[in-house]
Amino acid sequence: MTDPQVLERVAARRAELDGLEEQLVKQLPEVRSERDELAVAERVLLRMAEQIAAERDTASSPVVHVAGGAVRLVPDRAPGVAESALPAEYRRILAAVRQAGGPWRPGPSARCWAWTPRCGAGWSRYAGS
Repeated sequence: MTDPQVLERVAARRAELDGLEEQLVKQLPEVRSERDELAVAERVLLRMAEQIAAERDTASSPVVHVAGGAVRLVPDRAPGVAESALPAEYRRILAAVRQAGGPWRPGPSARCWAWTPRCGAGWSRYAGS
């Protein structure tokens, strides 16, 4: 003989599982659809990242060969890149610009050399303005 309470508990649990199954059956297509959309988004993002990387490579400064090594004509700068990553000459130029406090303009007493394109063209000195 079986206990009626046990049979009631089994029937209640079966009804509970039937309701859960119905919910899961309804959710399954939505879950699959969202998963497929995420897979597509992932492929698009990877493709865009590859294109951006390729554009960065082509947009960077030209490379020349000097003394058997490849050197960029103008080193690439990006946010977060330390100034110490630049060649010594570039660091020296940056330091000089910082020390000057801005662009240089000749003062009234400065003398400059200029190319004078006239008959007998050549370099001549002129007083700054």
